[in-house]
Amino acid sequence: MTGKHSEAFPPADVLFERRGRLGVVTLNRPQAVNALTAGMASAMLEQLTLWADDDAVAAVLVRGAGERGLCAGGDIVAIYRDMIDGGDATSAFWAEEYRLNSLISGFPKPYVAFMDGLVLGGGVGISAHGSVRIVTERTRMGMPETTIGFVPDVGGTLLLSRSPGETGTHAALTGAHLSGADALFLGLADHFVPSARLPELAEALENEPADDAVARFTEPAPSSVVAAQQEWIDVCYAGDDAGEILDRLRTAGGEAADAADTIEAKSPTAVKVALESLRRVRGLSLEAALEQEYRVGLRFLAGPDFREGIRAQVVDKDRNPRWQPATLAQVSRENVESYFAPLGDRELKLRERDNV
Repeated sequence: MTGKHSEAFPPADVLFERRGRLGVVTLNRPQAVNALTAGMASAMLEQLTLWADDDAVAAVLVRGAGERGLCAGGDIVAIYRDMIDGGDATSAFWAEEYRLNSLISGFPKPYVAFMDGLVLGGGVGISAHGSVRIVTERTRMGMPETTIGFVPDVGGTLLLSRSPGETGTHAALTGAHLSGADALFLGLADHFVPSARLPELAEALENEPADDAVARFTEPAPSSVVAAQQEWIDVCYAGDDAGEILDRLRTAGGEAADAADTIEAKSPTAVKVALESLRRVRGLSLEAALEQEYRVGLRFLAGPDFREGIRAQVVDKDRNPRWQPATLAQVSRENVESYFAPLGDRELKLRERDNV
């Protein structure tokens, strides 16, 4: 049975079907590594809301079409065009996407995510908030937003704030790609299943309880590189001062110094605001975290670095962004705090709605 689609949401970009007692969501933009659009987020929100109350659906599976990955994140080219045009399509997209993230987090049935291949940014949002998160040997997960002058969103700041020690801080500031084993260690996933066995698992989920099916296919994960690095990560990333973190990384040398080089190439504003976001989000609910991320995100839409980062990485591809300000020392405390100031009547108010 195919799920209903509003005519405003092109069904080709996201597919819904029932297989036995399993509701299947397939992100269907393989040419763009299933990058998430506003229409896809709205369609998922609508269909998942229906399935939450449908007794014929015992569990939901989310997967990506093609061989490259589940989802490479939001459609940043569309975001760039919207910024150039001075539109409000991006803020509307984020509001819908964050409602979807909240729905997934509280979904009343097993929500199984196949986090195979690339799982970046918005792809983390539609998977890592689920209850049954499966990685493979092909998983390359990350929140690479500081590379494009932005900060982790879709609840990513909350997820990374809960990772062991300061490993989430390391992942957020460097934007590093994480293996499936790393994702398990950081608390972003639950099970390791070889990618070749995912089709069998999907078939088993059609008629078996999700926990039973997943248990049969789960295998021990390889060792995590980030777990082996935690000792120097915890020492170097302690505290709330990005400049001091960079100094400690350089002093430590080796892998830590490489991390410093990586961070230094990012937007200084994004690095400082990302660090502040991670510190402020501790102890918050997901909905409160998403509201904070929305506040911060709208400030980045209005600033120079987000637009410049997308230009340098995706549009012109010169990989030579001109950040404003250009150094961490030039990003004042007042500037950082301004990203968290209330939005007035533009605030996203997720805590006022009843979640599923």
